[in-house]
Amino acid sequence: MKRYISDQHFYDDDVMLQLDHRPFRNVEDMNECMIRRWNDTVKSDDEIYVIGDMFSWSGTGRDPEKLNAVLHRLNGRIYLIIGNHDLKWFDRPDIDSGRFEWIRHYAEIRDTERNVILSHYPMPFYGMNHMRDKNGNLRTFMLHGHVHDTREAELLYDFERRAAQVTVTTAGGRAEPVICNLVNCFCGYSDYRPLTLDEWIRRRAELLQFF
Repeated sequence: MKRYISDQHFYDDDVMLQLDHRPFRNVEDMNECMIRRWNDTVKSDDEIYVIGDMFSWSGTGRDPEKLNAVLHRLNGRIYLIIGNHDLKWFDRPDIDSGRFEWIRHYAEIRDTERNVILSHYPMPFYGMNHMRDKNGNLRTFMLHGHVHDTREAELLYDFERRAAQVTVTTAGGRAEPVICNLVNCFCGYSDYRPLTLDEWIRRRAELLQFF
């Protein structure tokens, strides 16, 4: 089973305290909670796509042994989309990059007959965005991270609402509204658990009511 998550920021006390105001006593408490909830959810043969900013290379996160220890405690087969914080550690020789099935800046995969675009940075326009299934439903989703639960996330989804009011002509000659299908896989939205595509789509619908 494929699951997705972004922006865990293991060992990042600045993000925990200042950006996300996460409900943990300290960074060690946060790390342990995220590992526990990951492993409570993920089976050994699950495929987990981390959509950037898995670790922070700052403070106690500068210790490669600690980062490797986290990697080896997590269940499943892990794929990493590189985020801006990952740039500082992902290619270091003392990090066990072999724990990842692959490490990429961007990827396009399939998940239950749907197209999934993976990028740490949200992109409202991307390939296959107008493709539909036999029932007329859009079947391409942009899964991203980076904006956490911030004003930037609010602006992003405000743009998506505005775009949906605009009609364009697709390459197939159809007149359609611009539906971006952006899914913010911020770990704080999923109780720090990797979710399936269907679970994220449902979570997205719930969140849009508040933005």
